[in-house]
Amino acid sequence: MHDVVVIGAGPVGLACAIETRRHGLSALVIDKGALVNSIVGYPANMEFFSTPDLIEIGGYPFPVHGYKPSREEAIEYYRGVAERESLDIRLYERVLSVNGTDGDFTVSTDRGTHRTGKVVVATGFFDQPNLLNVPGEDLPKVTHYYREPFTYIRQHVAVIGAKNSAAKAALDCYRHGAQVTLIVRSAAIGETVKYWIRPDLENRIKEGSIRAYFNTCVEEIRPRSLLIRTPDGAREIENDWVLAMTGYRPDFPFLETLGLTFADDGFRTPIYDETTFEAERRGVYVAGTVCGGYRTNRWFIENGRFHAQQIAKHIAGERTEKIPFAAIHWKTEE
Repeated sequence: MHDVVVIGAGPVGLACAIETRRHGLSALVIDKGALVNSIVGYPANMEFFSTPDLIEIGGYPFPVHGYKPSREEAIEYYRGVAERESLDIRLYERVLSVNGTDGDFTVSTDRGTHRTGKVVVATGFFDQPNLLNVPGEDLPKVTHYYREPFTYIRQHVAVIGAKNSAAKAALDCYRHGAQVTLIVRSAAIGETVKYWIRPDLENRIKEGSIRAYFNTCVEEIRPRSLLIRTPDGAREIENDWVLAMTGYRPDFPFLETLGLTFADDGFRTPIYDETTFEAERRGVYVAGTVCGGYRTNRWFIENGRFHAQQIAKHIAGERTEKIPFAAIHWKTEE
């Protein structure tokens, strides 16, 4: 019998386990994938937008070689924190259901069952891409995850999207010998693209190094081409690979099986107490990016790690003061 079961072994899930243990409670962390699985899925050698102090957990310093941490440094940092804290973590174990009531839950997985008093849901959103829902999206040349540019050398690559992931993938592929076409549904590059990336991409488009179609959508993905709908009508363009950087969303069907409820606000924001992060289902808490529903840029490691402190205090029966998250300037949002 555990005091707390944390579903999700990302940075915020690990922080929740650390904080609950520091309040004298036992914690078990379960994840269907690898440790910090979302970060494992990031592009190789990717550099975080945040400085290391903003994504530290448990009070452990995050040493890096440069100004900002890389994907590989982050994976090793969180692995090291988990080891130093001797966290009980079950990886590649998928949670199927949570039955019972507050104080006596049974978490069923594809490997067995775990009894617990409380449940914390920190499942993130990176495993669920926003699909294009067009013919041909299931072709092997289509991916919603960008890892590295070398597969695309001397290839016709279509990058779909206009936010940071799409911008970085387009620039990286271009600089490694790909012929890049950027397809954007809106009229311009996304406003949230970082200030040091946007001018680089806009200049590459202006000089013709990267071809761009704005106010354009993909209608069909074919083995050797793409059918797109532009303001001037339908057009077929040569294509070898598609990088659909269309964003991600929480696994809502899974969250529903856990008994979570959602606001009718356009974002399907989970309903929870903004001080304790306890959901409408008593004894179940939400933490990290999953708290934002479809608004996946609302919560991130920098502010999501503070959810762990709030949750641990409440479970331990301590007084919990509301944190004015919306009034705080978070550097990750810059």
